[in-house]
Amino acid sequence: MTTLTPAVLETDLAARVFAGPISGSLTPRRLGAEVEFIPVESLTGRRCGIESEGVPGILPFLRRYGGMQGWGESRTSKGTPCFTLPAGGTVTFEPGGQVEYSSPPCRSASALLRLLRSVVFPLRAAASGEGIDLLAVGIDPFNSAEAAPLLIHAKRYQRMAEYLSRLGPAGAQMMRQTAAFQVSVDFDDEPWLRWRVLNAAAPFVVAIFANSPIYAGERTGHQSARADVWRKLDPLRTGIPYEERAPIQAYLQFALGAPAILFPTLDGEHRPFGEWLTRANPSAEEWQDHLSTLFPEVRPRGHLELRSADAVAPEWYAAPLALAAGILYDSRALRAAADLLPLPDRGLLERAGRLGLHDPAIARTAADLFELALSGCAGLGPRYFHPSDLEQARAYFDHYTRRSRAPADDILQDALAA
Repeated sequence: MTTLTPAVLETDLAARVFAGPISGSLTPRRLGAEVEFIPVESLTGRRCGIESEGVPGILPFLRRYGGMQGWGESRTSKGTPCFTLPAGGTVTFEPGGQVEYSSPPCRSASALLRLLRSVVFPLRAAASGEGIDLLAVGIDPFNSAEAAPLLIHAKRYQRMAEYLSRLGPAGAQMMRQTAAFQVSVDFDDEPWLRWRVLNAAAPFVVAIFANSPIYAGERTGHQSARADVWRKLDPLRTGIPYEERAPIQAYLQFALGAPAILFPTLDGEHRPFGEWLTRANPSAEEWQDHLSTLFPEVRPRGHLELRSADAVAPEWYAAPLALAAGILYDSRALRAAADLLPLPDRGLLERAGRLGLHDPAIARTAADLFELALSGCAGLGPRYFHPSDLEQARAYFDHYTRRSRAPADDILQDALAA
């Protein structure tokens, strides 16, 4: 077995984590998405259980619905239920029972949108018919953490919950009560420019798609309470671990400095992975498992995973895909975005979650960034981003971003009117 050293791990990051497929001169430009929902009882807002426990059970519903749709049921590597869809992708559970659909990589934005719509719209309609609302918001607006217990008891989640509970309540809220819309993109032929731009764009993505100003029935003072939870969670494994001159080395230091929460404690403490290199001889599999417990805004996994947006209402799915594809996959928009955006900044990330587009500087840059993205999508052509899909993205931009608003503002307005 190869002895893991910082040099070996840096080579692994370069070869496996920060590298993806390139197809000659024609780059793949694939897109994927992970869409999450918070299941609650329609009449009361109470969280649904996995099985039926006084409220509708989400797993029995998925089995009934999936059986009619030809879904195949299996188990994930964590031992949790997993449904494989004939059209591609999987439906799984997050630790608090949140439902996640993970798409396969698609060759165009419009192909991904067709797939998402074909899965999500009928799934939510069927759930509603059984008294279950699949909420597309960043955090549970109705229940406290105490009313939303840990429902998936895989060893990984139990260890994560134990570690995070020592740091405060944000761990329970993150694991059991948050939901996101994550976009996956390829590194392709300009990996480091894309890495820089996507990290720099993360705060603006937070602000543009913020829709979680209410938590457990109370106004939080944040446009995205979900983003606030992530800021409070664990700075050693979240945020923006970016350094322009040495990006791989910076990410390696981030990974080595993060407590190895899947390892045993020593003297009651979780020690950084880097310390385990000197105390033991971790395996390559343990290193890969450790990397999966890091939650930066942009996570490298052989592709780039943008994790900054609150869960997005399905009618607006074109908007986050347009923003990501437009500024990354059109070369002119990519360079213009690099010129527009400030260097990745954790402080800006905090302001974006708290103030959102009510911060004038964030609002100006967000509007300019979205305009670049729409131009970039047009440059990718109608076969990649169909005009009707691009029109939906532009409608979101016109309704919200151009007016320095986000869906959070609609939610607060409705709360005041109630």
